[in-house]
Amino acid sequence: MARKISGLQRVLDAPALFSVAYGEIASSIYVALGIIALHALGLTPEVLAFMGALFLVVSLSYAEGTAAIPETGGAATFVRRAFNDLAGFLTGWALFLDYLIVIALSAFFVPHYLAAAFKVGSLGRHPWDLVVAVSVIVGIAAVRLVRRSAFYRYGIVVAVLDLVTQLGLVALGFALLFSGDALTRGVSIGSEPSWHQIAFALPLAMLAYTGLETVANLAEETREPGRDLPRSLFSAIGLVVVIYVAIGLVALSAFPAEHGTTELGTRWLNSPLMGIVAALHGHLPGGLVTALRYYVGLTAAFILLVAVTTSISGFTRLAHSLGEHGQLPRAFGRLNRRTLVPPEAIVAAAVISIALLLLASLLADTVAFLASLFSFGVLGAFTAAQLAVIRLRFTEPDLSRPFRAAPGTRLRGVEVPLPAVVGSVLTFAIFVIALVTHPGARYGGPIWLAAGLVVYGLVRRGRGEGLLERIEAPPEQLPETQFSSILVPMKLGLIGEEMVATAVKLAQERGADVEALHVIRVPLDQAIDAELDLEEERAEASLTEAQLLGADHGVHVHGETVRARSIGEAIVDEASRRGADLIVLGSAPRWRRQSRFFSPTVEYVLRKAPCEVLVVAFPEGVMEEDGANLE
Repeated sequence: MARKISGLQRVLDAPALFSVAYGEIASSIYVALGIIALHALGLTPEVLAFMGALFLVVSLSYAEGTAAIPETGGAATFVRRAFNDLAGFLTGWALFLDYLIVIALSAFFVPHYLAAAFKVGSLGRHPWDLVVAVSVIVGIAAVRLVRRSAFYRYGIVVAVLDLVTQLGLVALGFALLFSGDALTRGVSIGSEPSWHQIAFALPLAMLAYTGLETVANLAEETREPGRDLPRSLFSAIGLVVVIYVAIGLVALSAFPAEHGTTELGTRWLNSPLMGIVAALHGHLPGGLVTALRYYVGLTAAFILLVAVTTSISGFTRLAHSLGEHGQLPRAFGRLNRRTLVPPEAIVAAAVISIALLLLASLLADTVAFLASLFSFGVLGAFTAAQLAVIRLRFTEPDLSRPFRAAPGTRLRGVEVPLPAVVGSVLTFAIFVIALVTHPGARYGGPIWLAAGLVVYGLVRRGRGEGLLERIEAPPEQLPETQFSSILVPMKLGLIGEEMVATAVKLAQERGADVEALHVIRVPLDQAIDAELDLEEERAEASLTEAQLLGADHGVHVHGETVRARSIGEAIVDEASRRGADLIVLGSAPRWRRQSRFFSPTVEYVLRKAPCEVLVVAFPEGVMEEDGANLE
């Protein structure tokens, strides 16, 4: 096997992690600003600042936990390590709920931003907003079922686009809209907003700070988790909090709270940043405002699409971790060789998030219901994560901790991280507030946990293992070696026959089909459709021979002849077009006696192939006929 079939690899450095962290966390403001303003009114910037500071405190515990235990799974992993498998599962199950709600809300807000950008009112109204949202989730899930995510490769572009958009709105807002009088107008703490409204808004504000768990889930793919994770988290979160508060000040200046309400939380509830753009009318030339409306609307829709994609990826990574440790069915613990995620997890994420969205749409306030459910999951998980970091200081004092949350305080002879102590108290207090003030959290959250306990109990019973029994993941587990389509380029001669025989044997073992491809290389001095009768006859003969061999072994072999100037390019193009899972090539010994190990064709395919490549390299003295290899 010339291209190793790998699982999760340590390829992410600090800049890549920062881009993921900023892109994930900063995307939340597009969704959360309106619902927070609806309840916090003129105290929206203060609520964002307070919850942002708490979020930063929580991130200290996450940084210590993920740096010490650099495995996928995030908080569920170090809660399981600190307590037991049941506690780890409940934490992970709560985080599942958060991923699903981010998927649902991000998809739901896409049509609203597009409707505001292009002034197509029907796109932002029922039922078309739901139709578009469901289509977005289905489309992204379908792509992820067949393609590996490329977001981390281009994540810096998304982060820069997000940062430029938000800084631009802040700069324009402070220059043209900011008003200290507007910020204080109608604000009377205890009445506008009331203490109940403030209490109601605090859990909702957690929706503005998503993404921490997604970044923690990347610990297993980080080159130096002890250094890169903390640096990326703290720099991204600090920048996000500052920008959020600035956006809140600008938005409240444009739509001050009056008579117990603000247009930011009513008219612009589902596209709050477009409200800021609309408020610039009269301050900027009409053409510039129109261009800005298109830009912000399209940028917001794009960033929300990325949020859906990364949340699905986060869900699948967490599902993979729980599946590996016997907390979900075994299928969730196996990675698909092409996408490096469990396909079952992608389907589950899409189906459940759509169900949540449709269920919430039947209620009077879709966004508030989903936001309150989100607060239940994230506050419970954050509390558990911080308690786990504290407990690990007692149970595993010698555990290598490349990053330690500071400052610390001595407790029973052990240095305990003070941020984890303070943070766990605050997150639990706000968790209780959410249960008291939010029906969604009070009823929907426990129902979700009860469903998880049923799943967990059935899985453990099926495995014959105890509820609290600790199950370790198999070492160096690789993706399952399954193929549905194997492409084999044809060549007359003994090596060509061996290539076909190898492909047929693999297909027989794995229940796959074989795509036999004969490439006729047309010289540059001839037209691509020139008459090449001899080559056509040879191609037909080779394909017929492959189909007969397949029939003898019960394997379906589909044969096709293509013409091309380059055999390597034709193989790569056909593999992409057909969605092949594996390409089988042959290599003659004569190439290894030269300066190159493989022929130019094989080297090209190895560099450009969209899937795994199997090279059958024959030893010296075997099949030495001239021209036996693909040239």
